[in-house]
Amino acid sequence: MAGPEMVEYEDASPEVRAVFDDIMQTRRVDRLNNFWKVIAVHPPTLKRTWESLREVMAPGALDPMVKELIFTAVSATNGCAYCVTSHGGAAAKAGASPEMIREMLAVVGMANETNRLVFGYQVPMDEPPAAVAETDAADASKRRPRSAQVRARRAGRDQR
Repeated sequence: MAGPEMVEYEDASPEVRAVFDDIMQTRRVDRLNNFWKVIAVHPPTLKRTWESLREVMAPGALDPMVKELIFTAVSATNGCAYCVTSHGGAAAKAGASPEMIREMLAVVGMANETNRLVFGYQVPMDEPPAAVAETDAADASKRRPRSAQVRARRAGRDQR
């Protein structure tokens, strides 16, 4: 079976080549990942995906290493070996040690396991959430769902 169609740099249209150039310049690489070559068969998808990824992965409140670790975590959860490899490598390039990546994957595995248990057992939300410190209890009541806030106000009126 033949693999997916790919657009190589030398065969790319000017429109695709411009996106390829921006990818390589922004990521400081001299070759393109197969992902970009495959989605380049549809230039609007290539352009839209690159623009969105470039914006989301740019430095911001989260540094690039954290963003790459998050991308790797989501990719592991989604079962995308290609993206785990690509973004795990990018996380390492951005400063993540192998131990950090292994620990992050352990957290991902545990989160997936406990999330499935909570979903399966239909565990109700704690009121207030157990992780909220005593000093935050008053603040937590402000974060309650609107229906809980209405019940609390009604209960207060009924006591008058």
